[in-house]
Formats: sequence, C-alpha cells, structure tokens
Amino acid sequence: MRVIAGEAKGFPLKAPRGLGTRPTSDKVRGAIFSMLASMGVRPQRVLDLYAGTGALAIEALSRGASAAVLVERGSAACAAIRENLTRTRLAARARVIQGDVERVLPRLDGPFDLVFLDPPYADERVDAVLAALSAHGVIDDHSVVVYEHSKRRPPPETCGPLKRSLTRCHGDTCVTIYS
Repeated sequence: MRVIAGEAKGFPLKAPRGLGTRPTSDKVRGAIFSMLASMGVRPQRVLDLYAGTGALAIEALSRGASAAVLVERGSAACAAIRENLTRTRLAARARVIQGDVERVLPRLDGPFDLVFLDPPYADERVDAVLAALSAHGVIDDHSVVVYEHSKRRPPPETCGPLKRSLTRCHGDTCVTIYS
C-alpha cells in the first residue's frame, strides 16, 4: 500500500498487524480519487472517519487538501496513522483523534468539504452515523461524502442534505458518493 499521487506519491503506508483493519486498496483508492476528479471535487478540509491507516486522508492531503482530521478508535491504528503522516511529511496539516466516531462527531468543527467513511462492513451503526453527519454540522449542502461498503449492504439514498450520486463496485467493495 502506497500513496498514489501528489506530493507524497510513492511513499509506503503501514497498517497495524492483526487488528482487523481493512485498508482501502490502491486500486479502490485510485478509483475514488478518479471519481472525485471527474466530479470536479477539490477539497480543502477533509474528514476521515474510521481512518484505519489514514490512507484516504493522506491521499487527499498529498493531492492538495489543506487540512485533514482523522478519527480512529484503535490505539495501534492511531499510532500507524501518526507514523504514516510523519513519513509522508503531511503531519503538520493533519489532526488524529482517537475515539469512537459517534462520540467524536459532536465535537468536530465542521463543515468539511470531503468526508470519508470506511467503517467495518459488519457495523450496523453506520446508517446512524451517516444521518448524524448533518445533524452535528459535519457536512452541509456543499460537502461530498464518500462511503465505502460491502456489495451486500445497499447504501441509503440520502446522507443528510446530500443525495446518492454515484456507486461503483470493485469486487465486494463498493464506493458510494453523496453530493
């Protein structure tokens, strides 16, 4: 796993071992950023929920985002994110928050231009998290939300004020964009 494009292109990213982290593959990450580019999305403030390795936010920072907040529950994953940010020289533009997504959302200073959600595929609370993004001011009418999910779990039609605009699947991994 590596950074695909931008100022940190080619830097390898580390993942914590044996903790059930399912990093977004280079192929899927490339597809996500290709979809965003085709939509004309050029985010400045990025939020990465269920950040895992931080790969999605790091990719956005590498491609020009000015700031990112990464939220992850696991301490080993947070340590890997911090290491990845340091190695890519992007740490100064990022903030890592260790905690449960639902508890962190009300404390975030939104809105964000771009929000990534890559929860564990079996997490039943994700629909509530999608709904809470707008309620807590994390997104507004101008935000874009990228939700990575299993093909077996159909995404909701809306995410607060945003409507599902695009879904693409790569094997069992699907990416839905709300705008």
